[in-house]
Amino acid sequence: MAGKQQERVNVEGHELTLTNLGKIIYPETGTTKAEVLEYYAAVAPFLIPAAANRPVTRKRWVNGVGTAEHPGQVFFQKNLEDSAPKWIPRATIHHSDHSNDYPMVNNLATLTWMAQIASLEIHVPQWQVDASGKPLRPDRFVLDLDPGPGAGLPECVEVAKLARSILQDMGMDPVPVTSGSKGIHLYTGLDGTLKSEQVSAFAHELARALESDHPELVVSDMKKSLRAGKVLVDWSQNSGNKTTIVPYSLRGRALPTVAAPRTWRELASATLDHLDYTAVMKRVATGKDHFASISDRHLPPHGEDEKDDGGAAGGSPRTGVPGTSRESVTVQNRLAKYVGMRDPDKTPEPFPSSSASSASPKSAGSSPDQPKPGDPSPPGGIFVIQEHHARRYHLDFRLEHEGVLVSWALPRGVPETVDRNNLAVHTEDHPMDYANFAGVIPKGEYGAGTVSIWDRGEFTCEKWRDGKEVIATLTGQPGGGLQGTKRFALINTGQNWLIHLMKEQPGGRRAAPSHGTPAGARPPVTAAPQPMPDYAPMLATSGSTAELHGGDWLFELKWDGIRAIITGTEGKIRLMSRNGNDLTATYPELTDRACWPEGDFVADGEIVALGKGSRPDFGRLQLRMNLVKSADIERARASVPVQLMVFDLLYDDGTDLSGLPFSERRERLTGFMDRLRAPCPLHLSAVLDHDVEDLMASAAELGLEGVMAKKADSRYVTGRRSRSWIKLKLEQSQEVVVGGWRPGAGARSQTFGALLLGIPDGDKLHYVGRVGSGFKDWQLRDILDKLEPRVVADSPFADIPREDAAGAQWVEPDLVAEVTFGEWTGPGRLRHPVWRGWRPDKSPDDVSQPN
Repeated sequence: MAGKQQERVNVEGHELTLTNLGKIIYPETGTTKAEVLEYYAAVAPFLIPAAANRPVTRKRWVNGVGTAEHPGQVFFQKNLEDSAPKWIPRATIHHSDHSNDYPMVNNLATLTWMAQIASLEIHVPQWQVDASGKPLRPDRFVLDLDPGPGAGLPECVEVAKLARSILQDMGMDPVPVTSGSKGIHLYTGLDGTLKSEQVSAFAHELARALESDHPELVVSDMKKSLRAGKVLVDWSQNSGNKTTIVPYSLRGRALPTVAAPRTWRELASATLDHLDYTAVMKRVATGKDHFASISDRHLPPHGEDEKDDGGAAGGSPRTGVPGTSRESVTVQNRLAKYVGMRDPDKTPEPFPSSSASSASPKSAGSSPDQPKPGDPSPPGGIFVIQEHHARRYHLDFRLEHEGVLVSWALPRGVPETVDRNNLAVHTEDHPMDYANFAGVIPKGEYGAGTVSIWDRGEFTCEKWRDGKEVIATLTGQPGGGLQGTKRFALINTGQNWLIHLMKEQPGGRRAAPSHGTPAGARPPVTAAPQPMPDYAPMLATSGSTAELHGGDWLFELKWDGIRAIITGTEGKIRLMSRNGNDLTATYPELTDRACWPEGDFVADGEIVALGKGSRPDFGRLQLRMNLVKSADIERARASVPVQLMVFDLLYDDGTDLSGLPFSERRERLTGFMDRLRAPCPLHLSAVLDHDVEDLMASAAELGLEGVMAKKADSRYVTGRRSRSWIKLKLEQSQEVVVGGWRPGAGARSQTFGALLLGIPDGDKLHYVGRVGSGFKDWQLRDILDKLEPRVVADSPFADIPREDAAGAQWVEPDLVAEVTFGEWTGPGRLRHPVWRGWRPDKSPDDVSQPN
């Protein structure tokens, strides 16, 4: 085809004349119309399922796309032109003042015709039409992650992961698509029971929740003035009147890029970029369709009438779940899902008795007579709100109803002002005994994490419409999280629920805006004692002083050591690394219970070993790492003592402090450190009241690693990286995975010459260079002893140059190290790397190249 200017072809029984086949459509790459046609023929088995039965809006570049400096003229087309072949599938859509006949890409012949007339971009809505052309309800949901000035794909990936975490908690499995333009589209399949406005409302609330939790990264408002350095979560494309470019469509940009479905593993790659049409053709040649989970969803039978259910959502067949009718179900049936998700031999959570009619816990203040299934809604009952430190922190909101606790997860907590609605994710019904449950659900079990009671008491019910709406007034315990009596409405928007603080509160008072603890934060320090949660370290983001704008920043020196979470209980101190390894036995000088204040606590700090001039020396600290034998530990302790710099306090005196602003936690930490009971190597990491540039200069003079900048109002986000904490480093360093070594010569003939370094990129390592300097003599043999048992036959690198691979020994890529370096070179290599040491506190999954 490429060598001809015109050709008559038969596609699926339809005659088409393909003209101007040598015409340049993409001048910057020389891509011709023939190549565009070949591309669409190659991806047709994948694009057509994603576009089928959807009205198409086209973007045409009849004279080519032009260049970046001089773009070609584009034409938007909705209505099917009179000259279009009669066999093209079409749908007539009636708008407020007119009707349009839209083509539908249901076959290769139509796709070929569109490519022939330079309809490069194919845009479709999130809904299909039935056999008679009647619009159906949306069968997919999309978020368009659009980077503003100063942001790019790495920021979009970060937001995509945050959105994925929320959606997975709802039982949804999103598929990412690099848009081929700037950002990422995130798709999730729906069951076709919701109206477009319901899906839009849910998408809008999700976007606002992401913005509220991550204001430094996410914006949900379309105003361009708000988008600098952030990612717009565009929820509006779920409107019934909006369209999104279909996956596998070309883009009409200077380069022939594609809206390409990707895997989450690909999104983790430091070299992630948009794909052009040649790359996508290679991908589809494998037969793998990464969008299949969305495209292959079953449609309602053509011609089936939609049911106007007043907006009820689809759900599982039990009372109190969105989209179901009131059926006569037993408590046992209602708790079947709860029981099926848990193993009574592995979790301490309560299980219903064999009769499944668990009595209401007396301590929670319930009435002795439980309503029977099928009875009218009761006037109220007991409630409990529990803190749940699971994979993602949230509150669990539970109301007694028909012998069970009907439950919602609140990712952002209960709303504290009347001017916002918080997301409420409907979950399985729980047994009544759960109102008293507080404890630790083991790792590997459903909902693993620590559960504690935030507040509980009784509620009166004004309205309970199963699956649609609940209005209730809750009266909590003295000192509980609600801080008194509050009136809430739970409203089903379709896909999920919202919880709203009512304007009219008990006693005729309007709810006043709260200026205290943010929504979803822990109770104030006057709250009742809470079980001590497990905390994963909050992680900082690398940055520069130019990023310190907005908000009040506090500064500390950056300590060059190993991060540790310190947990104190009666008679014991435990040290845990950031990746969950127990360091308690390795550093016995830090775990003397007599040194620490009395009572249970959790603190955060850095273990350091001091070298010349009492400066932290990471190389010296290597002598204390990975020791397990008590004799080795004692010998190393005598020669290399360590210190602990404490910089945060997360739990103290029966209270979780992680929801408090950093400035308040620091005040608590200062008082805590004043209570140290013996001279021990424990120190408060001071907050320094100086200009940050002066601090950086002082850190350089002292030979320190840099400065930590922390927002005064930042709360402690367990286990997540945040831009509320920024690392300001004086020299560049990079965590790497060791994938092999090259043999040594001369004085190193018995060890190695250089280590081969990489960064995880999918199943392989992206090669970033080799390091042959910075090693102390004693380290050479120790490093080789560590690597030799890990020797493998095949290279773990995807792209190592032949000259660096010559004579190399490959190893299993599971050990992380750190190097300093001068700069990144063009092909993504480290210039002049210097060895700093092993990072046993990190795993390969933690390693990535900076943005």
